[in-house]
Amino acid sequence: MSGSRLMRAVRVSEFGPPSVLRLCSDVAAPQPGHRQVLIRVHACGVNPVETYIRAGTYARRPALPYTPGSDVAGVVESVGEGVTAVKAGDRVFSMATETGGYAEFAVAADQSVHRLHAALSFLQGAALGVPYFTAYRALVHKAHAKAGETVLVHGASGGVGVATCQLSRALGLTVLGTAGTPEGLKLALSNGAHLAFNHREEGYTQKIMEATGGRGVDVVVEMLSNVNLSKDLQMSAVGGRVTVIGCRGPVEINPRDAMAKESSIIGVILNAATPEENRECAALLYAGMEAGWLRPVVGAQYPLADAAQAHHDIIECLGAAGKTVLIV
Repeated sequence: MSGSRLMRAVRVSEFGPPSVLRLCSDVAAPQPGHRQVLIRVHACGVNPVETYIRAGTYARRPALPYTPGSDVAGVVESVGEGVTAVKAGDRVFSMATETGGYAEFAVAADQSVHRLHAALSFLQGAALGVPYFTAYRALVHKAHAKAGETVLVHGASGGVGVATCQLSRALGLTVLGTAGTPEGLKLALSNGAHLAFNHREEGYTQKIMEATGGRGVDVVVEMLSNVNLSKDLQMSAVGGRVTVIGCRGPVEINPRDAMAKESSIIGVILNAATPEENRECAALLYAGMEAGWLRPVVGAQYPLADAAQAHHDIIECLGAAGKTVLIV
């Protein structure tokens, strides 16, 4: 690696609409420092949060200019001093690049770089990080879901939704999923949901209650809380836990719905996970790759040059179907 190597990378020089994402071909490739890994990126996942950051509406604003993207899969190009877990040539994925994933090369801290099993493609690897670590955090670390309980995955066809269905099924939960399109419902059912409901249909919440024999659901994993939180509390079983993963604005709820069931609303954010929690999750995910139940569903795929289109589509599309991925 010479220090002067240039690479292609998507850069954001001002906050704004998707058109501020520009592909540049003369960006200096990063170098790995102490306990850092340089990854040659083959694919990068696109997460909704990246569109909020780009628009400038998210709580955290990176210094401009920056390269978006955290979820990458590829091959280790080189490692900095002190790195022992991976070596050059290893297939890996990471959900926490420090230099941005919409690029040919990205640097990540060694503790956030994990082995990618040979059974998974790089595209699938790019769909692993944020969705599966978020699903695990919501189910295990926050909701303390137990085998035999019922989980409602409210928005089961997107990247996090599919991950939650697969993980819930592997953990011995009864899995109910919702989606907004026939394709999304099929996707939920083929990835671990025992039953799927169309959340665009009138009266779908009644059908979910009937499916639980009227007792409600123990855990809700919620992707669009500004629309669904009130319904989630009403569908909750006694002692139910609603984990909030996604939100696009405020919502009105009646606290009595929570009081009546002694239910909890729990916020979930991946940045708050400790290195120990992430190691625990990575170990379970690798076991899932080995066993064959962990198989990320890749949705829309775009070349790096079409990152702006990917950002537009992930927010405007009618129904999610798997993880949106950029091919590098």
